[in-house]
Amino acid sequence: MQKTLPFLVVAGFMFAVAGPQFAAAQKPKEKGKFDPPKIFEPSQEVLDQILAKTAQLEAKIESLRKDKKTHDLLPDVEIYLRGARNIVRFKEYYNKDSAKWTLDCLDEGMFRAEHLAKLQAPWTHLQTRNVLRAYRSQIDGTAQPYGVTYPLSFDRGADRAKKCRVDIVLHGRNASLTEVAFLNAHNGKKKPPADQDWIQIDIFGRGNNAYRWAGEADVFEAMEAFFKGEAKYAGGHQPDRNRIVLRGFSMGGAGTWHLGLHHPDKWCVMGPGAGFTTTHDYAWKGKKDLPDYQEKCLRIYDAIDYVENARMIPIVAYSGADDPQKLAADNIEKRLKELKIDAMTHLIAPGLKHTFPADWVKKANALWSGHANKGRAEAPAKVSFVTYSLLYSSVAGVEIQRLDRHYEKAVVNSEKTANGFRIQTENVRRLLLTWPAVKEKQFVVNINGQELKTVALELLHGGEKLDVKEQAICLEREGKEWKATQMLDERDELTDRLVKVHGLQGPIDDAFVDSFVCVLGSGDTWHPATQKFVDAKVTAFRHDWAKYFRGELPTIGDYAVTPNEIMDKNLILFGDPQSNLTLAQILPRLPLKWTKDEIEFGGKKYKGSEHVPVLIFPNPLNPNKYVVLNTGHTWPSADYAKTNALLYPRLGDYAILRMSDGSVATAGLFGEFWRVEK
Repeated sequence: MQKTLPFLVVAGFMFAVAGPQFAAAQKPKEKGKFDPPKIFEPSQEVLDQILAKTAQLEAKIESLRKDKKTHDLLPDVEIYLRGARNIVRFKEYYNKDSAKWTLDCLDEGMFRAEHLAKLQAPWTHLQTRNVLRAYRSQIDGTAQPYGVTYPLSFDRGADRAKKCRVDIVLHGRNASLTEVAFLNAHNGKKKPPADQDWIQIDIFGRGNNAYRWAGEADVFEAMEAFFKGEAKYAGGHQPDRNRIVLRGFSMGGAGTWHLGLHHPDKWCVMGPGAGFTTTHDYAWKGKKDLPDYQEKCLRIYDAIDYVENARMIPIVAYSGADDPQKLAADNIEKRLKELKIDAMTHLIAPGLKHTFPADWVKKANALWSGHANKGRAEAPAKVSFVTYSLLYSSVAGVEIQRLDRHYEKAVVNSEKTANGFRIQTENVRRLLLTWPAVKEKQFVVNINGQELKTVALELLHGGEKLDVKEQAICLEREGKEWKATQMLDERDELTDRLVKVHGLQGPIDDAFVDSFVCVLGSGDTWHPATQKFVDAKVTAFRHDWAKYFRGELPTIGDYAVTPNEIMDKNLILFGDPQSNLTLAQILPRLPLKWTKDEIEFGGKKYKGSEHVPVLIFPNPLNPNKYVVLNTGHTWPSADYAKTNALLYPRLGDYAILRMSDGSVATAGLFGEFWRVEK
């Protein structure tokens, strides 16, 4: 590794701390490789200093919250308070300098707070090329960090036509990763090398989750926060949305495979290094027997199933020849050859294991730069898209609004013609096409061999015409016949009939990638065993969300639920109809019966004193949001300390659990109309 590239080395792993560095990892120890490292606990005197400064910063932030003029930039201050609280809360002093970093973070937080009180924000200027920024997460309202490194050539007051490449960089798994370590890595003291010609966004990703669930949301929330901030300086040198490079190594490579192939229209090139692309091969070194509903849910995140989306995005991958994680790229490369898709360049370093040396970084970057210079097409004439879930429903102006069957392969191949579109679909029942407006209004659509003549509509949003002029055609199939429809948004029908659509397709774990709140029962449950079970679930969820998703679990009492919560959040209800008023209110409109004596679900009955239902369902009080009963994420807490490939759904859309040991009496996936299917 060249000495000119500074890296933070912890627990046998390396990740970039500033500039154009690329996350690189050394081979982890085989035994206990995911265990946290040694703790360097501070003296009581130093801890007292940390606590005192934490209290001072907290008081300052409370005063800033009273002034709405400071709210937009308040996360840039709050993140320093969160970092200090978490390192003390979990005793995460994994570096001999952790305590010093914490004090430095608190000082920086106070510096920012004092300037923000005067409506000043010097850290948003370009005097500091490597800077820590933060945004307020829509999921739980917490401040979450991201790092920005601007090239020395970037000048907001320069040529208005000049655009700058943007790299989204995903770090590898790092047992020592904390907010404090991340904040310290972007402390503004390091300068990018003179030859860096891109803006680098280092993603925190809410820790070590392989950029799944809230970790995936973090990538896009951080990216949008950055572009929104830069939009304030519109008119000068600007970051280019059409030249975004997605890259990462190790766990960052896994995240790149996943995000690149699930969202192929967001990036001009993807650059994965190592990682994993299939759960079975990586987690169990081969096939493992799973219940059908678990096996189907692997198709949500397994990148190998989305390999055909490489038709929409070039891939420049890197592997060490002797790295076991080379299998990730090998699997993709094999599948691409079978499909005759020429989209991937695979750089293989002879004799190297799990590492990404500087000379190979340069070779990869030369290829990434070539694709970045070309950029990506905003409205490609040809679109090819594969998905298995409406969680991933759209690409480049093509949106799948309804499937025949979730977790089975769905395909759309669309080509713009002189007077319309030529489309082939598989496992698709409803489709929306949008494109920049043209003079023509009448279009001919040939879909699966059937020809339709239709008039393009203007996109509507909230009853108002969009400022951006676009045209749209919505197509729906009944049986084998397709027809054009005036209905552009499937959600408009939800008050009349329940159907799985984007953002309302399950499984249970999907409720925690958007704004949610846990509603705790205020009364007594029918059975003490139920209360014990519920209390344990809430306690575990609160700890796991804070420790492993780096958030704060939002909770309210059932008596405190307001129309705002019902309108804006997924409601996670804990308790039974006796203890939770909200649960009792909606129970008649849920697909189960629950009395003190028994639970009836899916045509079967279970003892109420021994079982508890968990499920996800469109909220009867607001069918545009979820309601979830009695659970957080559905994998065991112990799996967070293992490979993050294990963060896959365990219960599908519903389950009846035995309270004695948490085992499954029944579990499964609802059909397309949110019904239990035999």
